[in-house]
Amino acid sequence: MSRKFDVLVIGGGNAALCAAISARRAGASVLVLEGAPKFYRGGNTRHTRNMRCAHDAATDILTGPYPEAEFWDDLQRVTGGQTDEELARFMIRESKDILGWIVEQGVRWQPSLGGTLSLGRTNSFFLGGGRAMLNALYLTAEKLGVELLYDAEVIDLQIDDGMFLSATLQQGDGNVCVRASTLVAAAGGFEANIEWLKQYWGDAADNFLIRGTPYNRGSILKLLLAKGVQDVGDPTQCHAVAIDARAPKFDGGIITRHDSVVFGIVVNKHAQRFYDEGEDIWPKRYAIWGRLVAAQPDQIAWIIFDSTVLNSFMPTLFPPIPAASIAGLAGKLELDPAALEKTVAGFNAAVRPGTFDHTILDDCRTEGLTPPKTHWARKIETPPFYAYPVRPGITFTYLGTRVNKQARMLMKSGKPSANMFAAGEIMAGNVLGKGYAAGIGMTIGSVFGRVAGKEAAQHARN
Repeated sequence: MSRKFDVLVIGGGNAALCAAISARRAGASVLVLEGAPKFYRGGNTRHTRNMRCAHDAATDILTGPYPEAEFWDDLQRVTGGQTDEELARFMIRESKDILGWIVEQGVRWQPSLGGTLSLGRTNSFFLGGGRAMLNALYLTAEKLGVELLYDAEVIDLQIDDGMFLSATLQQGDGNVCVRASTLVAAAGGFEANIEWLKQYWGDAADNFLIRGTPYNRGSILKLLLAKGVQDVGDPTQCHAVAIDARAPKFDGGIITRHDSVVFGIVVNKHAQRFYDEGEDIWPKRYAIWGRLVAAQPDQIAWIIFDSTVLNSFMPTLFPPIPAASIAGLAGKLELDPAALEKTVAGFNAAVRPGTFDHTILDDCRTEGLTPPKTHWARKIETPPFYAYPVRPGITFTYLGTRVNKQARMLMKSGKPSANMFAAGEIMAGNVLGKGYAAGIGMTIGSVFGRVAGKEAAQHARN
């Protein structure tokens, strides 16, 4: 550690590796510090499946074009306009080139999955999933000469008037100083720091499940903000999906997520519905359900459906809870049987017939019901009946560092940092003011990771 590197990358996921590879290909010496052990390297990338990129035509793995304008419209819709338009449009434009670039780094694609995902035209799926994608990037980085250090917890950053000088690394019983000409922060959000979450959510955060890595505790983000980097994003906003309440506290990953919401109804502990289950195509709405459940009493809810749809969605790690009747199901869920029967009966009475098609915004809806179910509404009447218990599953937080199109961090004064860059979840709030659409997190990490690495290398050489 006595040598001075051109580029220091803190983090070990997709954004960090894209930055490291990009910087190394530009001729820089690069050190990557991954806070996790080697087996758990990669942050939340380990649990991903796909990436959303703009493209002008169908390919071997994409069923049709996904123009920049449509990507922008989708992003506008899910964020409610809460996005930095310049950065967002830049990311979308750059994403067109990422599809090929990521393959050049050893990553392979597969044909998209079917079912409720409806992503065959918009999203490219990694062959072997996120861990295989990560392994390919790590292999490429190692072949290029990127140096890697695991269990490398950074406990301090030396920053003087917007210029990074060094990082202090905890090693065994002592500390080590690591010097570099430039810094790329790609260390994720603070979703695994329950005490930090409780500052904004209160005691409700104790009932949150963290579906991603337990190592994203926000220590690098906290250091950067304390040392003058400008923040961006609402600290209560996050990628939060409804995951199985039986999942582990940390690291449950993709197999704990439920995609069955559009096929049934969702009720809280009082057996009451609380939101439109058929508002929009699932990949554009799945990431709102964590926040919705978080707002319910005791942060718990149940997805209720019948036997006609049991095989209509991707199964999860945990089986559904069955019962021969709605009252019997309520008993197993410790809900008021009369209340659940009333809710289901009211829903069934409000359903209007139509032509069911989960791949489009169909005409199967309710009438005179609050909240409505605007699409995919079908009666729940064929036993056996089923339920999944769900809690908020937090993937990553949106509070982060403000950056420009060069991925350069901006200081509280408004001036760009002299030599500090950021990529991935630690700066995702620039693009994601709220909401989410499937695969955008990987887009943010890949695009800004590549940019950050290239810019950091250029700065170091100059």
